[in-house]
Amino acid sequence: LFLAVCAVGIGGTFQYGYNVSIINAPTQHIHRFLNETWASRYHKELNPDLLTFLWSVIASVFSLGGLCGALIGGSMAIRLGRKGALLMNNIIAILASILMGISFPTGLFELLIAGRFLIGINSGIGICVQPLYIGEVAPKHLRGGMAMGSSIFLTGGILTGQIIGLRELLGGETYWPLLLSSSCFPAFAQLLFLPWFPESPRYLLIDRGDELSCAKALKRFHGSSEYQKEMEDIQRECFALDGEKPKKPWQLFTDRGVRWQLITVIVMTMGQQLSGINAIYFYATYIFEQAGISAEKIPYVTLGTGACECLTALTCGLLIDYVGRRYLIIGGYLLMTLWSIVLTFSLTYQELYSWVPYVSMASIFAFILSFGLGPGGITNTLIAELFIQSSRPAAYMIGGTISWISFFTIGMLFPFIVNGLKQYCFLVFLLECSLVAAFIFLVIPETKNKSFLEIEKEFHKLNFGRN
Repeated sequence: LFLAVCAVGIGGTFQYGYNVSIINAPTQHIHRFLNETWASRYHKELNPDLLTFLWSVIASVFSLGGLCGALIGGSMAIRLGRKGALLMNNIIAILASILMGISFPTGLFELLIAGRFLIGINSGIGICVQPLYIGEVAPKHLRGGMAMGSSIFLTGGILTGQIIGLRELLGGETYWPLLLSSSCFPAFAQLLFLPWFPESPRYLLIDRGDELSCAKALKRFHGSSEYQKEMEDIQRECFALDGEKPKKPWQLFTDRGVRWQLITVIVMTMGQQLSGINAIYFYATYIFEQAGISAEKIPYVTLGTGACECLTALTCGLLIDYVGRRYLIIGGYLLMTLWSIVLTFSLTYQELYSWVPYVSMASIFAFILSFGLGPGGITNTLIAELFIQSSRPAAYMIGGTISWISFFTIGMLFPFIVNGLKQYCFLVFLLECSLVAAFIFLVIPETKNKSFLEIEKEFHKLNFGRN
């Protein structure tokens, strides 16, 4: 089971985290490449506004690709199987790596845009399909910890990207095309390791009706003596579904039986993206400078933020099946609310006392730790648990679509929010975090150690009333 999580993670959410972080290091080198390419092609200098626009396209087309990936990920998981969809996804990553790698020697920045779009599609599919596979192969008592594998690999990808992007490694001017094309290595790793593992047992029995392959897969994952309980649980769910086909995303919106689960997915996904974590990273460089850290050393301090997220994802993975989902996610949002208040005060009085920048610095790390402990890790875990087999792929498609739209929206609007409100922008995130915490407290039941059918029954009361 542990090795299966590693095999799906390396080419799944790891790719998302890695490709989000590696684009920051070669910013100046890509600017120079755009200027030189434009000058040699059109024999005139590139307009600064057009340069900004082209760089924005290269950076943000990734999220557009992610949105497309989220829209097709669920359908791929149904048609090709969870494992088949992940394996096919690696071909997109390899093609993207080739395009980004040859953009510099060929002098075609258009290939860089196409490559970033394709690696976005790969990330969108990975974020959608990987939690599906992990959620379906995990036994009840380990489901939370195993589902945290998605977050652990995502944060591990961010940290790896930050390390590889250092100027001593591939962040230098000579190697930046290699840096952008290095995402082919996780893809090759998954193509090498994932075929050794079985397809999702739930998919084999419920979607394919293949009881023999399901039993074989369960024996591989849970052992010959323990697999029977899981088999019975899957058979009960299969009987309850009574041959119901996997639903399309638009069918979920008209299905009263999943109304509150769907509202929960929308609120939690938007809450995660709009929680202020992007604002923290935006302000990090400014706060580090104020604390007296030189510009050359800031990339190394930024590694600390990546290590923080990675550490909390691991901690959350160890705690989730003991403490439960509700306590961790509500606690995470409430702590983020607290650190938003502290940051607002410390940024307001930044110039007043010499020790205040250090309070801001500590608050940044505390905010990231709080995010990783709750919203960062548990959101994807809960989406897997709130739906039964026929609705789960469609739910991930909806969740992924909303996540990518929110990611794109905050990327577009965030500079205006910061410019308009300055440090008071954290008051907006404070309000958002407290509202999401209140919603989760009032609506979401604890899902620890419950089967998918038991969780559905809990929501039945909300969806149809007490009677």
